[in-house]
Amino acid sequence: MKKIGIEKGLTNVAGYLIKSGYTVESLSGSIDENIKKLSGLDAIVTAGYNTDMMGISDTETNAPVINARGLTPEEVKNRLDQELR
Repeated sequence: MKKIGIEKGLTNVAGYLIKSGYTVESLSGSIDENIKKLSGLDAIVTAGYNTDMMGISDTETNAPVINARGLTPEEVKNRLDQELR
């Protein structure tokens, strides 16, 4: 089962991904609080308000980052499916 980090506030996307079989980890707070979580994630979904909110651009991670802004939960899932093949 793929583990996806979801930025706080994307509850509709998180719920859809859980129903679709993904494991979801909420990401919020400071970089220090999230840095340990990032290495265990297969992908990260952000709200797109501030894609640098968690310092992802400065943090070394191999996980793809999906900007959910303007996307439906189904579209986010489809992008994850493509990225995680």
